Amino acid sequence: MRVGLPPRCASTWSDVRADEPDATHDGTAEASPEQVGVGPWPGGPEAWPDDPRYDRELLEHGDRRNVVDRYRYWTLEAVVADLDTRRHPFHVAVENWAHDMNIGSVVRTANAFAAAEVHIVGRRRWNRRGAMVTDRYQHVRHHPSVEDLLAWATAEGLPVIGIDNVPGSVPLEGYPLPLACVLLFGQESVGLSPAAQEAATDVLHIAQYGSTRSLNAGAAAAIAMHAWVVRHAGPPPV
Repeated sequence: MRVGLPPRCASTWSDVRADEPDATHDGTAEASPEQVGVGPWPGGPEAWPDDPRYDRELLEHGDRRNVVDRYRYWTLEAVVADLDTRRHPFHVAVENWAHDMNIGSVVRTANAFAAAEVHIVGRRRWNRRGAMVTDRYQHVRHHPSVEDLLAWATAEGLPVIGIDNVPGSVPLEGYPLPLACVLLFGQESVGLSPAAQEAATDVLHIAQYGSTRSLNAGAAAAIAMHAWVVRHAGPPPV
């Protein structure tokens, strides 16, 4: 069984937007190997890896997806299956009452940190633009209300930790984030809803030192997820 990238098939790092006119159904785009990803596997079909995880179309035409090198040429299903063996036990939930543009960014970061699931609370439809197709690799669950999310979390034995700079919140810095938990985020501008604040075991805020009153919701989510990773996760796989 041969695995890994072939010789002289270097990968470059460049995001492909799934909503661009030249993007295909899976978020790839027609581009040269110098621009995005890797080209066809050198040597033709005779040199293709004998491994069912590899996608014959990608081996033949190249892999332009925004994936790390270890997943080059793998089928989407194979990537998801591998991620499922090592997802972290923290979940991410975000309120979606006004079609917040930041939700896609939250999903993308959750994928980067291998969150167990992303939970969309409120409107089922959400803006996928910022996700950069990572929602195809990330488990996403919908809850009609905060109460539904709380019922699910209670059944799973997961504490809900809110993230917002509201009166009574405590600093994220130094807080003992649980190994298994749900990190709950509100919407841009309005933050966590009263129902979400009430449902949370604790509400944490991120220390700020400048003039702005609040952080972008996507940025706040990234900081909180990274805080969990620093506390609980080891080095990422090579």
